[in-house]
Amino acid sequence: MDKLQQPDAIGMTDEELAEAKRYGRLDLGCTLADKGLDVAYLAVMALLLARPIDCWLTTWPVLESCWSLRLAALFLIVTTVHICVSFLLSYYSGHVLEHRFGLSTQTFGRWLWRYTKRNVLAVALGLVMVLGLYWLIWTTGPYWWLVAAGAFFVVSVVLGQLAPVLILPLFYKIEKLDAPELSQRIARLAKGTGLSIEGVYRIRLSDETVKANAMLAGLGRTRRVLLGDTLLDSFSPDEIEVIFAHEIGHHVFHHIHRLIAAGIVYSAAGFWICDRLLTGWVVGFHGNIDYARLPVSTLPLVMLILTVFAMLLEPLQNVVTRRYERQSDRYALQRTGLKAAYTSAFRKLAKLNKDDPNPHWLDVLLFHSHPPIAKRLKAVSGRR
Repeated sequence: MDKLQQPDAIGMTDEELAEAKRYGRLDLGCTLADKGLDVAYLAVMALLLARPIDCWLTTWPVLESCWSLRLAALFLIVTTVHICVSFLLSYYSGHVLEHRFGLSTQTFGRWLWRYTKRNVLAVALGLVMVLGLYWLIWTTGPYWWLVAAGAFFVVSVVLGQLAPVLILPLFYKIEKLDAPELSQRIARLAKGTGLSIEGVYRIRLSDETVKANAMLAGLGRTRRVLLGDTLLDSFSPDEIEVIFAHEIGHHVFHHIHRLIAAGIVYSAAGFWICDRLLTGWVVGFHGNIDYARLPVSTLPLVMLILTVFAMLLEPLQNVVTRRYERQSDRYALQRTGLKAAYTSAFRKLAKLNKDDPNPHWLDVLLFHSHPPIAKRLKAVSGRR
């Protein structure tokens, strides 16, 4: 066994490593089950139930003549039933499993309240996007997929700006950090990088989990540093500094902008594939396709195609983001010179988050946006 994959090199005991691997396997099982359930449910809706439900909706006078209202009603039915069908799996993966491994600090009531808020927000945003997407299809015709890719870019930027000021505060208490020494360290790291930070904030993750995290959130004037209270309470100033230097690396190498640009290409490809499959489906039933009167019943099929496309695209996106993470790791070490703090920080993250330091390569390929911790520590061990 590679020395840096042994428990003592990772900073874990044999028992801690075994527990992290058990948690990783169960979490992976939940992820696979969730994705399988999503595809199976949407396939049943698209292939078997969408047309009967749409016919039933047309029996309501107000919905028969107003396609937008009928589309909204169908979307709400599809998503509400989906939430109900997947509730037990969500409860197990998000509450039972996290408590079994001592990672959650939530009561069932608090978990249910957050789960409800998260779904209400997702349904509201999804409804707006679905109505907007079909409006583009109905009005722009065969070129809707290209216009939709541009609209997706705008939505991504707007949500990126709003996330730290409107969305995250719905779920976490966020307050300005009163830590002059740490703020000075962060300001020193940001100097000369062109990074403009609105402020440094403490995000109260401990209401939900014992896991530690930090992020550089927002775009433009809303860009800010968010440090989890679990991180602030468990990590030394040097460790926090090197973690933040890693986040600055993403800015220095323009990773966010590159991901947004790639998102335009991905979304254009996804919408184009959706258009081709959608056209074949509608022509098969009606003999031709009239974009201005695209049936409302096609909505579950659109959702299915885009969901499968996103799943197939995920491994490629992970390859890119893992490369970005390694690049930011190297930057953090060069910028701070805190090799020991980097090593101790990632050892703490592995222990706190019960992160399997060396998961199966296929698991990494399919689902990991970050390199395994064992590989990150191995990379730093070769640096002087």
